[in-house]
Amino acid sequence: MQQADTISAIATAAGEGGIGVVRLSGASAMETASRMFRAAGGRKLSDAGERGLLYGTIVREDGSLIDEAICLVMRAPHSYTKEDVVELQCHGGALSLREVLALSYRSGARAAERGEFTKRAFLHGRLDLAEAQAVMDVVQAKTEKGLEMAAGHLAGHFSSRIRALREDILALLAHMEAVIDFPEEDVDDVVMEDVREKLEKIHAALRRMIETAHTGRILRDGLETAIIGKPNVGKSSLLNALLREERAIVTDIPGTTRDTIEEYADIGGVPLKIIDTAGIRATEDAVERIGVEKARAHVESAALVLALFDGSRPLNAEDEEILSLLAGKDAFLVVTKSDLPRALDTNQLKRGRDLPLLEITTKEEEGLSPLVDAIVEKVYDGGERSGEGAFVADLRTKDILEKTAEHLSAAICTMDQEPGLDFVSIDLRSALEKLGEITGETVGEDVLHEIFSRFCVGK
Repeated sequence: MQQADTISAIATAAGEGGIGVVRLSGASAMETASRMFRAAGGRKLSDAGERGLLYGTIVREDGSLIDEAICLVMRAPHSYTKEDVVELQCHGGALSLREVLALSYRSGARAAERGEFTKRAFLHGRLDLAEAQAVMDVVQAKTEKGLEMAAGHLAGHFSSRIRALREDILALLAHMEAVIDFPEEDVDDVVMEDVREKLEKIHAALRRMIETAHTGRILRDGLETAIIGKPNVGKSSLLNALLREERAIVTDIPGTTRDTIEEYADIGGVPLKIIDTAGIRATEDAVERIGVEKARAHVESAALVLALFDGSRPLNAEDEEILSLLAGKDAFLVVTKSDLPRALDTNQLKRGRDLPLLEITTKEEEGLSPLVDAIVEKVYDGGERSGEGAFVADLRTKDILEKTAEHLSAAICTMDQEPGLDFVSIDLRSALEKLGEITGETVGEDVLHEIFSRFCVGK
């Protein structure tokens, strides 16, 4: 069923480009577009068939030209939203696109809300909720592994696992309710033990999915990583090496970096949000002192800290201060300049600290391999390094799976205590309903609004 109104938005990124697209979707998309678009040779939009292209111009109400364009027609249900969709592919100038968009409003469309095209695709059954959420993850993917996970979700790999779990729970629930409906039949202990074993298997499968959430969230959002150390230890050189570009200024003068620099880097397929901080030391320079305080603050907020120590110099008071900041943090002790003669006592650096120690050099291409391998290992936490399309990618999904697992645990506990099969049935129904929130079968309008409001306009 199509929505009552027709929506319109610019579907391409802001800024200048070779092509800019204004997308319309809804019951009157064809009628609205026909008021704006004049096809060459006097053709009509209906001549494009169910899916077709027409060349022509976009004109104002008075007939004045706005732009040349290609008009792409997709008739329901053969479109992204399963409604009539028209895309006007214009030149990618910001001003001309805004003119075309404004004209679409005057011609009968209204402004699309954030994520409304994808929301309509969900409401019309083209995508389930997990697949719809993956649309923005594909758009925002920062690395190849992140894209693999998002594309897998969009292709339905994650949803298929959720549906399989729901079917297993539903089968057990049907068995339970059949026993409840026919109490005159004796319940075989062997049959009930079989039900319990199946419940435990479903519970174990849920726990395995939940364990992928740590890696999935990092592949989706990135791992916030702070690089800290005293001045001239090689922080900016490491940032440049990880980014494979000269992003930060590198000199022999202490205190060159006086503020934080934040960039995303692809580290073995893992997106790192790297924060290069000012060298931590006592200083009388007011600006540098602010940078040092910001460096300390980033140590507190970062998910991973790379604490750098110059291998060509012995530990000093500045290094000891940096070590004191690592208490309770996930951190790597990174010895830099491993290509120079060694003056640092690594035993002294490790003393009393259960933190990995790595030696690197930024002078050669393979010098970062130990660090890259250690970061990737930490992110995957010893788990699978494939099948990302079935990983849990966000906190909402993880929370739903954990609550589902709690309902199943309660069902198993109830079976052990033997207070009644109807209580077990209640727990199974709760688990079934909770899982449905992931694919959208049992989700409320307020949750849908919150999810799709995170999308960009035009998607």
